[in-house]
Amino acid sequence: MPGSILIIEDEPGIVDFLERGLRAQGFDVMSAMDGVNGAVTAQNEDVDLVVLDLMLPGRSGLDVLTALHETKPGLPVIVLTALGEVEHRVAGLDAGAVDYLTKPFSLTELAARIRAQLRAAAHSPRTTLSAGDIEVNLLTREVRRGGELVRLSTTEFELLAYLMNNRGHVLSREQILRAVWGYEYDPGTNVVDVYIGYLRRKLRRQGMNPPIVTVRSVGYRLEASA
Repeated sequence: MPGSILIIEDEPGIVDFLERGLRAQGFDVMSAMDGVNGAVTAQNEDVDLVVLDLMLPGRSGLDVLTALHETKPGLPVIVLTALGEVEHRVAGLDAGAVDYLTKPFSLTELAARIRAQLRAAAHSPRTTLSAGDIEVNLLTREVRRGGELVRLSTTEFELLAYLMNNRGHVLSREQILRAVWGYEYDPGTNVVDVYIGYLRRKLRRQGMNPPIVTVRSVGYRLEASA
C-alpha cells in the first residue's frame, strides 16, 4: 500500500535515514528542513501523510500541526521528536496528530505505523478533497484556497466538487452538465461556461495560478496541482 509521505525534519542525518528507509518500503518521499517550507509543502502538495518533528526552525512543529489540522483536517500527521515528556505528547495529540514516536525510534515501527494510518484513512469515508492549495470539506461544505475562505453558492460548490473529484482530467460540457445539473446536454445552453466563470473569479488569488483550464473545443480541466 504505497503512499506519498512528507518528512518535516531539520536534522539532515535523520532526513536521509528516513528518505532511504521509507523509499525502500515502497513509499514516495519528499522532505522539508524547516517549519515554514514544511507547512507550505504540506498544504500545496498532494501528500498522504506527514512525519513531523516538533523542534523546527522558522516555525514550530506545533504551529505547523495546528495549521494543517485547520486547512487539511483529513491529512494524518505522525509526530516524531526527541521530546518524550508526557506534556509534549499530549500537546501534539491535542493539536491533531494521529500518532507519536519518540527519538530514537525504529524505522520498521515507523513504517508500520504509517501503513496503519494509511489503511485507516483509506477505509474512512472521504470528507475532504484537495488539489494543490484548494481544500473542499464535503461535510461542512467549506472551501478554502491558500487557507483563505471562498464562499460559493450550492451549484458552484457542486461544480467545484465534481471538478476536484476528476482533477487532472478533461471534462466535456456534456459531462459537467449531466453530473452537476442532472440533465442532458443542450447545445443552446451556456450555463456550464457561466458557472465556470463564477468559480474562476471566486478562486482567483494574486500570485496564484488559475486552477481551471479551458481545453479548446473539448471542455475544462482542474489542474491536479492547482
